Amino acid sequence: MTMSYGGRDVLHGVDLDIRRGEVFALLGPNGAGKTTSVEILEGFRRRSGGEVRVLGADPERGDDAWRARVGLVLQSWRDHGRWRVAELLAHFATYYRGPRDPAALLALVGLSEQAGQRVERLSGGQRRRLDVALGIVGHPELLFLDEPTTGFDPRARREFHALVERLAHEEGVTVLLTTHDLAEAERLADRIAMLVAGRIRAIGTPAELASSAAARAEVRWTDAEGTPRRERTGDPSRLVWELHRAASGPIADLEVSRPSLEDTYLRMVHREGDAAAGAGGGVGHQDGAMTEEVSAA
Repeated sequence: MTMSYGGRDVLHGVDLDIRRGEVFALLGPNGAGKTTSVEILEGFRRRSGGEVRVLGADPERGDDAWRARVGLVLQSWRDHGRWRVAELLAHFATYYRGPRDPAALLALVGLSEQAGQRVERLSGGQRRRLDVALGIVGHPELLFLDEPTTGFDPRARREFHALVERLAHEEGVTVLLTTHDLAEAERLADRIAMLVAGRIRAIGTPAELASSAAARAEVRWTDAEGTPRRERTGDPSRLVWELHRAASGPIADLEVSRPSLEDTYLRMVHREGDAAAGAGGGVGHQDGAMTEEVSAA
């Protein structure tokens, strides 16, 4: 799919195939086109070109029956502040056939104690849990989560991750997640797409993307003279074996740091910045060396 605003290209032929029942993360810096992509898939924005099918239908023409199969958790909500939590959830449930039981859903998201509380008095983490409850009250087959844990403290983030994992792994909900949090994407996602300057630069599992990083593993240790040493290598297992043989025993302070998802992400963003600078700062310049696809077939 493609998208342009006032003659400026924002999406340059984004091509995605998200499988039923998986957690798929869309990762990228600010301005990469994540929110635009998701809004097109949700049916909130008309694309400039390309073909899009979500649950078998074009989201631009999605009817009420189609929308009932899709759950949305947007970046933020500014309404419903005076409603009480249980009342709001029960009201939303009336719009669906066969909705979840509101009381059971509040227990699922950890808000039973806040059932009689006004929405405006919830903490940030509690409000996001309510957002999820509203998004899944209709038993959606597909759930969109747009930057869901922004502003969460570590405990709230961990509880939210556990909820997403339960929805995906126990209930079979397909989840499309956008995030800036690399650790979040690595924990939750079955596959990740890296979107940089409106183009998909890589798609794969977290392990596949990490292994594609140009940075080699770093091995650190302390030698027999007590001197700290370190070496980068593409084969850390062999180096550790050689060190073990040379020392005829344990290796002091041994540490192996392998390439991470962060290495891949930062390298792609950095290269895109260099490419844009080389093109006079223009957005959307494509350097052939930038296109890196990791097959996840």
